[in-house]
Amino acid sequence: MRKLQLLLLIPIIAFISCEERNPFGPPPYDVEGNLARDRGIIDDYLANTPIDSLYRIHDRSGVIVIVQEEGTGSRPITNSVVYTNYIGSLLDGSIFDTNIESVARENDLHTENRTYVPLVFTIPELNSTGSTIQGFGLGFRRLRSGSKGVLIIPSPYGYRNSESNENIPPNSVLRFDVEFLGLD
Repeated sequence: MRKLQLLLLIPIIAFISCEERNPFGPPPYDVEGNLARDRGIIDDYLANTPIDSLYRIHDRSGVIVIVQEEGTGSRPITNSVVYTNYIGSLLDGSIFDTNIESVARENDLHTENRTYVPLVFTIPELNSTGSTIQGFGLGFRRLRSGSKGVLIIPSPYGYRNSESNENIPPNSVLRFDVEFLGLD
């Protein structure tokens, strides 16, 4: 009888120990929950913020690409090298980063040691990150070289819940005004 109890107890202990726990840090990042929350924020923003555009692309990832000026070049693919100017802001309009020196100066973001030149990055494979936030790769795949537009990036494809930049609160939806200068 004792052996039978022990045999029944082992699967119960094994089942309980399979429960997902992380004793060494915060809970895992909730991508789906944040995407659902961000969809509502983005919908409200787009409904209440006039943005001139030729057309809008609602990528299945949740990234919104608003084309303001159509380029004539090709669209980048994985491993394409992209050159762009950008202004990064929160949906409230506060600018947190740019590679345009005059914009940096106007918004008290200028850094003397920084070189203000076009951002150069490589389009990563889908569902991976490269040298920029994931939303850049997703958004630029939908633009033609020479385009100007706006990328609205949900927090899971931006900086997630990072607290490393004092100008970007955790789980922020981001707006990037971009000028797609070209690609290699």
